[in-house]
Amino acid sequence: MADLRLVTYCGLYCGLCSQKCRIPKNAQALQNTMRVEGYEHWGQEIPGFKDFWKFLNGLAQSESTGSCREGTCGAPFCSIRKCAREKNIDICISCEEYPCSRIEGIAMGYPTLIADGKRIKKIGIDAWIEEQEERAKTGFAYADIRCYPYEVPDE
Repeated sequence: MADLRLVTYCGLYCGLCSQKCRIPKNAQALQNTMRVEGYEHWGQEIPGFKDFWKFLNGLAQSESTGSCREGTCGAPFCSIRKCAREKNIDICISCEEYPCSRIEGIAMGYPTLIADGKRIKKIGIDAWIEEQEERAKTGFAYADIRCYPYEVPDE
């Protein structure tokens, strides 16, 4: 059985989320540049800098290991997660209603979602996870293609 910790119920791969693959790295780079420029010392005179520095430090150290399956990432009110848990399914593509209105809603924001679901069905979840790990190595993140606004219906 595949390790689904980094696969969301809807079929996204957590390793392609900027919260995991970009934000910590970019925050660290900004923090390092600002240190070299002396902001850590003279920036204290800038109003709000202490709060900003604390926030930036938090982002730099926030290499999230959580997932929506564990309830430590994603919207706490996610109707997709709630539905999948109620139906006792690991991933929405295994549901006979796939793609439902919830999946179609989130796919408006994540244009690869339904194609990825078809790919999972074709090659299997283990091979798909390997493909996503390779995709992540190219620097791809969902932020590159995410479209706003999108809406996931409650029911």
